[in-house]
Amino acid sequence: MLQYRYRAGGPPTRQTRRHGDADQAWTDYVPAIDRPVLRWPDNARVALWICPNILSYEYMAPADPWLDMWTRMPQPDVLAYGRQDYGNRVGFWRMLEVLDAHNVRCTACVNVEALERHPEICKAAVARDWRYLGHGISNSRFIYGLSEAEERAYYEDMRRRLHALTGVTLQGMGGPGPQSATESTPDVLAALGFRYHADWFHDDQPFPLRVREGRLISLPYALEINDAPFLGAAFDADEFAEAARRQFDRLWVEGADSARVMCLSLHPALIGQPQRVRYLDEMLAYMLSRPGVWQATGDEIADHYYASHFEAVQRWLDARRATT
Repeated sequence: MLQYRYRAGGPPTRQTRRHGDADQAWTDYVPAIDRPVLRWPDNARVALWICPNILSYEYMAPADPWLDMWTRMPQPDVLAYGRQDYGNRVGFWRMLEVLDAHNVRCTACVNVEALERHPEICKAAVARDWRYLGHGISNSRFIYGLSEAEERAYYEDMRRRLHALTGVTLQGMGGPGPQSATESTPDVLAALGFRYHADWFHDDQPFPLRVREGRLISLPYALEINDAPFLGAAFDADEFAEAARRQFDRLWVEGADSARVMCLSLHPALIGQPQRVRYLDEMLAYMLSRPGVWQATGDEIADHYYASHFEAVQRWLDARRATT
């Protein structure tokens, strides 16, 4: 199910950093135990961020110099394409039934092309007032080689198309495919007014990113509690559900001191299989039954962080830099 493979000997990506520059200047290293305390509304311990993926894969994707789209065999790979397409044809609707039963507010991790190709899915998301985390235009075309101007135009096009389909202005972004990016991605996103970047997978909390202009935070999308690496490898849904419960339990304990984010990343082609969907029901029932859980969209988490924490944390970071 993890179908991507990086090509050996691909062309270099754009790299303009001079020798001696910092390896990365976007984030400060701050141990989790030393940060300002984070609080959610109503003093919740955990913000539960549920992200069903709505994805678009091409049957015959154009060749990319950095990445093989399908790796099992040369294109067309009917089996691999069909497994992904199952998610939109069947798995999404089975997953949606469970999400509806728990009345959760979702943030769809979305390829805008998927909403255009599957209007019934788009209509279902709009009817439920979902929010959206950008995952590129398509999951079989990538952005490694884009210039800053091209990357800016890419996001502007995606945001325009998603707003026309849903009426929602895209606030958060991750890279298409396996989180593809350029060396300029956070700067470009901040300049365009995006509020959060979800590709950092770190901290269990929002955290400010240092950008050229504007402001941007990281919001930790799920790498570990993500059904793709679990169910696309050697494990199945019972093990995924158990790992999710263990992560939730630990974050809930830690959240008493400083609040945490737990993202649950779902792929309809995987969790929407008939033998697996019951475990999604069990996970949601378990997490939502606990006190101190704020089930929120990515936009709501970002809104609260900016309103209640961002400026204070920025001042704290500036003072800390001045003494180190």
